[in-house]
Amino acid sequence: MRNTTKVEALIENCRSEGKWQRVIELTDELKTGSPNNECLAHFLIGEARLESYLEENAPIESNFSKAKTGLSEARRCLNLVTGENGQKAGIALDAFLLLAKLCYACGEYEKSLENFVKAELNTLAEKELTLRSLKILAESYAIKGLCLENQTSKPSSKFKKAEKDAEMISCFERATDLGLLYLQEQDIATYASSANSTGGSTLAINTSVQQSASNMAISSTIPANPLELNRRMGAILETALQRAPIVLIKAGKLLEAIDRYRAMLNAIETKTTQSLRLTLSRQLAEVLLRGVSGTIYTPPFQKKQGAGSTLKSGGTSKKLWKPRRYAARNQFVPRNQQEETILLLLIAEALAVRDTVLSQSPEFKVARTHAMGNATAVYDLLTLATVRWGLVQLLNESFEKALKFSFGEQHVWRQYGISLMVAGKHMHALRVLQESMKLNPGDHMPCLLAAKLCYESLGLIKEGLDYAQLALKRETKGLRPSRSQLYVGIGYQQLAIHSVLKVERENYNKFALEALEKAVQNDGNDHLCEYYLSLQYALLNNIPEAMTHIRFALALRTEHAPSLHLFALLLTASRRPREALVVTEDALEEFPDNLNLLHVKAHLQLHLQDAEIALVTVQRMLGIWRELYESQVNVEEEKHSDTKSLILHVPSSQMSDKDSNSVYAASLAAVSRVEQALSEAASSLSSFTPKPGPQRPWMIQIKIWLLLADVYLTIEQPAEALNCIHEASQIYPLSHQIMYMRGLVCVFQEQWNEAKQCFLNAVAANPNHTEALRALGETHHVLGEPRLAEKLLKDAAKLDPSCPKIWFTLGKVLESLGEFTASADCMATALQLEPTCPILPFTSIALTFD
Repeated sequence: MRNTTKVEALIENCRSEGKWQRVIELTDELKTGSPNNECLAHFLIGEARLESYLEENAPIESNFSKAKTGLSEARRCLNLVTGENGQKAGIALDAFLLLAKLCYACGEYEKSLENFVKAELNTLAEKELTLRSLKILAESYAIKGLCLENQTSKPSSKFKKAEKDAEMISCFERATDLGLLYLQEQDIATYASSANSTGGSTLAINTSVQQSASNMAISSTIPANPLELNRRMGAILETALQRAPIVLIKAGKLLEAIDRYRAMLNAIETKTTQSLRLTLSRQLAEVLLRGVSGTIYTPPFQKKQGAGSTLKSGGTSKKLWKPRRYAARNQFVPRNQQEETILLLLIAEALAVRDTVLSQSPEFKVARTHAMGNATAVYDLLTLATVRWGLVQLLNESFEKALKFSFGEQHVWRQYGISLMVAGKHMHALRVLQESMKLNPGDHMPCLLAAKLCYESLGLIKEGLDYAQLALKRETKGLRPSRSQLYVGIGYQQLAIHSVLKVERENYNKFALEALEKAVQNDGNDHLCEYYLSLQYALLNNIPEAMTHIRFALALRTEHAPSLHLFALLLTASRRPREALVVTEDALEEFPDNLNLLHVKAHLQLHLQDAEIALVTVQRMLGIWRELYESQVNVEEEKHSDTKSLILHVPSSQMSDKDSNSVYAASLAAVSRVEQALSEAASSLSSFTPKPGPQRPWMIQIKIWLLLADVYLTIEQPAEALNCIHEASQIYPLSHQIMYMRGLVCVFQEQWNEAKQCFLNAVAANPNHTEALRALGETHHVLGEPRLAEKLLKDAAKLDPSCPKIWFTLGKVLESLGEFTASADCMATALQLEPTCPILPFTSIALTFD
């Protein structure tokens, strides 16, 4: 009898460890020890053959026919112990449960459910179980739930359907609780001393209380291979653990599904559940991101404590079939949807990073691909969450960690580049996108992103055009074949705007028009192509064609702020300012915080002699700026409050208006003038500290202050205008626009020498600012220096030949010099240009890519 007991103990250990071949070998010794064990031997052989088969062949539809043949011997053995002999031996219940599992593997769902009825699964009382019995029971509930879900026969009534759904959900929930408990007990047993083996072992679930699982003899090593860990869990149990919350979502019980996710994640972690925890964290984060609104969200542990939500420490739970959970008192508890989502994704990220495979050896390719897929899915969700809630810096930090194991992974590099673009780290973003281009030579998207970055943020127009042309070469069957062509057109258009030489400007305009027309031909339903083609015609002074294409653009997308902006300017170029004001006001109803549209509105009101109303509009702009940017710049100021720099930060592309050329195009001859301007501003610079953080908000505020100064000048309040200029100079005293506006105040006060110096400073800071050149020329004319005035006005006309004010002023200067023919030509040019001159330059519209 002692030998039989030892054999049974050894068999039990092998069953717990999944050593099924060894179990089959030991059954012979079991029969030899006692002839009465023949029934038990049949059960063990049937169980071993079933489990061995399922380790090699997943219970999926494609394997059903194979399973019916491969499991015939296992079926025969298990059927032998379901009768009276099995009842006497106390193993009939286990046999019915295993037969149900076998029928499920063969696709016989109805037979499987019949076996569960015979086993009286729903009536089992909770009691302590052996490790193997826990797994059998957990899998049984899982299989019953899967069978109910896959049943082909439909319930006869809504009541029956609801009853079936409730039973299915209950099965999955029990399966997850028992499954997690089994995995926890498995970990305990793994670390237990192998010397403390069990005495007797009864295999039936409904037998007397078994010895504690922590005293069972099982192998003391935990497999490090994830595939081995998944083998220990089993495909059925793994499916059930992931399926439980999903069936609740399908049943419309979203909050219950979230609670189930939380309960599973709060179960004490085991070696086997680490990869599962990654999946569950990611899935719950996705549910919170996509399926839950703030109105129905409930933070964790806020509900009344119940069986499903009570957190028990290690061994205090009275529920024998509930997994152990972490104690709530030492946990960080998210207070809102944002905190919980970010926490889940950071947990998932940590688990995904831990599982990554750094080795590039071919034998690790499958594992590396699987781990990279998990990590990529997490980073994609993290991108959605952080961008939604303005946590781009957190996203950048995560992608920086991802680069350590993302060698050759173009998707990660591209996402990292985009996140850097959003964070305003433009040059860094460009370098990352360049790497992304190398990783996939056939992908045109990184080239387009790099082109956009160069056009919009870096002022590298030629480089941007190169990237756009590279995208055009790469793009063959893109979803939007017009976009690469469009970006090429934008590049040529920007080069034309910034060109000083007439021949260059004409060539670039020609190339831009050709590229944009091709873009429209490639995709006639792309509003952006129509918009830029309209803008190109406007820049070429072809207002009727521009109006035609802007109407097409608005027909394709009515609610597009830049198109409405351009449409308003085109109306002013057609001498219809009141219609333009109506369009602007209608657009502002859709985009009430759009500062560009408000800027146009204020200028229209000034043009229509409504200066008092314009004053209200500009004051509203200041209020909107505070709402949009004040909190952002305050945070940056706090960060930099302890580190005051003595180095003046000069923004690159942001310091020049959209209607003027950048400082980099200035000639060397302007250096002395720059030095002169710097000496004029030396007193301001002595106490000047550059504004921290992104410069764009500060440049917008300068623009608003200067517009307000212009309005005050119109209503003859120069003192107020000077106050506005002072506010702007606190942000950046070397802005050429500030110097120019100060000159206008001096002109208003007829302080011509002071005005001349202000305009000289403005031209020194930006030699291509045509308004300053024109004003300086006019000032020289008033001061009796007509030849200097002529030279400056001719320079301005070369830079902006479509400005009627420049030609008119030049005509007056030439008239004073007695050059009447040349003067008449200039006046005629001004009269020809004036009817098509918009209230603001067309180039004042910011670049748009959406």
